[in-house]
Amino acid sequence: MKKDIKIAISGRSGCGNTTISKMVSETLGLRFINFTFRSLAEERGIDLKTVLELAANDDSWDREVDTRQVKIAREEGGCVLGSRLAIWMLEEADLKVYLHASEEVRAGRIEKREGGSIKEIAAFTAERDNQDCQRYLRIYNIDTDNYSFVDLDIDTDGITPEQIVELIVKRAREIN
Repeated sequence: MKKDIKIAISGRSGCGNTTISKMVSETLGLRFINFTFRSLAEERGIDLKTVLELAANDDSWDREVDTRQVKIAREEGGCVLGSRLAIWMLEEADLKVYLHASEEVRAGRIEKREGGSIKEIAAFTAERDNQDCQRYLRIYNIDTDNYSFVDLDIDTDGITPEQIVELIVKRAREIN
């Protein structure tokens, strides 16, 4: 397999973007890129909720995250870029993968990762999805409900991360 392959993996919060992207990058020996609002919040010393509130009224937050991650991905060599907009922003990706899961599964995964109340997480996640969709449409004219162009669309409910990675790696090897 060529070492300069670029793989873009997207999906909503709790679908496994970060976990799967990291596992695929390790399996294929590629750079892992996952610069998100969470990364920006950590850099700035503020919490994610604050960044999301700021981003709701200031497009520069989105533009900074998206510009930085795509710039990193376009640097030399292959990579796996995992983010909400990776499949749309990294147009030259050799393989575009969309992960999706039911709202219940997503909330359960987030609860397991971060703790808290499932009910509150589900409500927060639904609101975040709505805000994200509106912002991406306004800023980039990207409809995140339209991912029909991807090379691989994976429903992550009921399958393990290892099985998901196996599907992606198999497709990456087929196109290479």
